[in-house]
Amino acid sequence: MNTAVMEMPPTGSRVTARGAGEYLSFRLGAEEYGIDILKVQEIRGFENCTRMVNAPAYVLGVLNLRGVIVPILDMRIRFDIADVAYDSQTVTIVLNISNRVVGMVVDAVSDVVELRNEDIKPAPEFNSAVSAQHVIGIASLEQGTEQRMLILMDIEKLMTGAEMGLSTNPSH
Repeated sequence: MNTAVMEMPPTGSRVTARGAGEYLSFRLGAEEYGIDILKVQEIRGFENCTRMVNAPAYVLGVLNLRGVIVPILDMRIRFDIADVAYDSQTVTIVLNISNRVVGMVVDAVSDVVELRNEDIKPAPEFNSAVSAQHVIGIASLEQGTEQRMLILMDIEKLMTGAEMGLSTNPSH
């Protein structure tokens, strides 16, 4: 069990209404996603957590992180990604969303990328696991001779949406 913790350094970056700013990129299945780095509290190695009765399958349970009980959600299960496997690359991204701490399990974290408005294109409308209302846009990044595509998610809207079942009020 890997319990390494990577604290996220403070950053002066801001995300504008169009989406420019710094994003943490991570993998879910074959796709690469990006979320606002300012929502990330820390990155931890995957740990087994305490399962909660009657919780949806994607809610793996809770962890006690320095005295705070944190719900842990597996986004691969939530997005119906086949072949969910926990290995040495699996990590939990600890987020601070609407004054609430929540953990999000992903396949792997890639890097932090800085995006400009011109790097971000509107996402096409299609039927996918991630609702269009939770997608800020699609970013194209050139790295050497290869091109990466990042699906930029509005992680706050996603995590506080009714379908995730998390209250925006931390006292509930």
